[in-house]
Amino acid sequence: MSDFRKVAVLMGGWSAERDVSLNSGNAVLNALVKQGVNAVGVDASRDICNELKQADYSHVFNVMHGRGGEDGVVQGVLELLKIPYTGSGVLGSALAMDKLRCKQIWQALSLPTPGYKELNSIEDCELALEQLGLPVMVKPVLEGSSIGISKVNTHEEMVPAWELAKKSGGTIIAEKFIQGEEYTAAILGDRVLPMIRLHTDNDFYDYQAKYVSNDTQYICPCGLSENHETELAGMMMQAFKSVMAEGWGRVDFMLDSNNQPWLIEVNTVPGMTDHSLVPMAAKHAGISFEELVLDILQGAFIHE
Repeated sequence: MSDFRKVAVLMGGWSAERDVSLNSGNAVLNALVKQGVNAVGVDASRDICNELKQADYSHVFNVMHGRGGEDGVVQGVLELLKIPYTGSGVLGSALAMDKLRCKQIWQALSLPTPGYKELNSIEDCELALEQLGLPVMVKPVLEGSSIGISKVNTHEEMVPAWELAKKSGGTIIAEKFIQGEEYTAAILGDRVLPMIRLHTDNDFYDYQAKYVSNDTQYICPCGLSENHETELAGMMMQAFKSVMAEGWGRVDFMLDSNNQPWLIEVNTVPGMTDHSLVPMAAKHAGISFEELVLDILQGAFIHE
């Protein structure tokens, strides 16, 4: 562990996902310390540049979820400070975090992703329903953990869903709802880990299903044939790399009733508690949580 002189586990921050990030960060910190790594937990503030510079860290394990930590902002700080860090660089982080830009890149590459419409007015809400039909998902493009997202089943629900999403700031989109099974593909380096099928009795895999409910089911092996999963893994890796994502992360997708895949989003700093999806997939691949965090840390580098 001599290569890692002093590792900052960057967590917390100021996004809507702060509490989830603190849980992830503490799990990563404990796993690194258990393996003899000189790691220190850092609850990031907006003075993070000075904090990192003064403490003389050799590496950063970034577990800041959401804005500030997952969108290229802290990555830019780390590039300026020339501190090797985990995960995607500035561009990959920014593109993956922006669900609209991500979808536009996938569309340009003829990768399947649900149709959408940008929502800037009540008129746009009405046009979205005409163009996409019901139901639709209304999403703030710059949030994670399903924050600000609504499933709209009736015309009357559309404007309130748009107004809720607007509270998160940034661009809002309506996205065609895909009826089917939800899956996630965890990526570690150049490897796609065993896929997980998600099942919830909620209307969709929302914040409650992710972090509160005890009834959400995580099925791994996911039930797909080996050939089908291998084929999908190739698409997920292409989707991941197309937005310049690197190192590790997750691609979420749906399979409709015709087994047609639909790409939903890329996460470049997924949850990292021992109950999160990436550690779960790693466990099914024979990788312990401690091995996983060390593998991710060993991939830390400066992206310039």
